[in-house]
Amino acid sequence: MENNSRLVYSTDGGRQKPQPPPKRSPAPIKPPGGSPDDSVVRIARDKKGRGGKTATVVTGLPGAEDDLDVLLKKLKTSLGTGGTREGRALVIQGDQRDRLLKDLTALGHNPKLAGG
Repeated sequence: MENNSRLVYSTDGGRQKPQPPPKRSPAPIKPPGGSPDDSVVRIARDKKGRGGKTATVVTGLPGAEDDLDVLLKKLKTSLGTGGTREGRALVIQGDQRDRLLKDLTALGHNPKLAGG
């Protein structure tokens, strides 16, 4: 008998336990608008996660959470629109970047337009 056969299957290693895939740590999530302590208030337009509706997000504001709530109330009244606070970010309905830039400058902040 000739030895021209190829090995198709072998049980040499026996039954082996499957190895789990190596664990990868997820990439760190950067807060939008850079670091919160750089004293620059960033105003950005956003549509993500809002069903295609445009919203203006203000980040980098100093102060306590109560101060942010008071500021949000002032801005909503001034702009005549709705909004909410998500963490330390203020979310205002619609594209209000230019008007927010003027209002925040008048309130003594150092705002910048961020994004496109």
